[in-house]
Amino acid sequence: MAERFEGKVALVTGASSGIGKATAIAFGREGASVVVAARREEESLQTVAEIEAAGGEAIFVRTDVSDASNVKNPVSKTVSTYGRLDCAFNNAGVGSPSGIKRLHEYDEEDWDFITGINEKGVWLCMKYQIAQMLEQNPAGDAGSRGVIVNDSSVAGLRAGPTSLYTAVKHSVVGLTRRAAVEYGRDGIRVNAICPGVIETDMVSRAVAQSAEIAERFASAGHMGRWGQPGEIASAVLFMCSDEASFMTGQAMAVDGGITA
Repeated sequence: MAERFEGKVALVTGASSGIGKATAIAFGREGASVVVAARREEESLQTVAEIEAAGGEAIFVRTDVSDASNVKNPVSKTVSTYGRLDCAFNNAGVGSPSGIKRLHEYDEEDWDFITGINEKGVWLCMKYQIAQMLEQNPAGDAGSRGVIVNDSSVAGLRAGPTSLYTAVKHSVVGLTRRAAVEYGRDGIRVNAICPGVIETDMVSRAVAQSAEIAERFASAGHMGRWGQPGEIASAVLFMCSDEASFMTGQAMAVDGGITA
């Protein structure tokens, strides 16, 4: 029985750890050739090694999503290596740079840092991914040129832990919905995943640095636990698969019931 993504090419940003790493490995396990795009080389090469150890194929491309000249690189390398780009998961992101503060307490540098990666970075990735997908011939009965999933958050659907994080994650949902409208007739689907509290290094650091975040996250959701990166990866692969061929412009919460 063929894997869902056999013969397809997937690009994952922020694939050096956490949700991005889990998703890159899941794509490789299901037959895709995977481009691991992230800043941290050692950790990213470990992701590549794990994909290859399981019989998959992957390459690493160093990527800083906040740098326009750099964001072109993973798409160009994807096409020069594998010939096309079928799926992209724009996962790279950061939390609030200086912890929990009220809106008036943040500095302009805080705003520039988080929007540069979580907002501008997503836009830049989509810009070059969509341009490539528009050049590709449609594949399969659904006439798909490609699928993009953007990593937002439950903070993109409701108030999150900080004003800055809430603003940028709402922006990701807005970019996703508008792109879905603009490119649907071109055979490109665009959706967002909105994770709740997931057991990653970033979340663990936030909990260790802030008693307030620790208290909030302790009771997050209604299943008595945090989510696992692999659970988000499964949802991302579903949205990229032909099983979701009529799904676009959606912001799907996988959050243990937080938004309920």
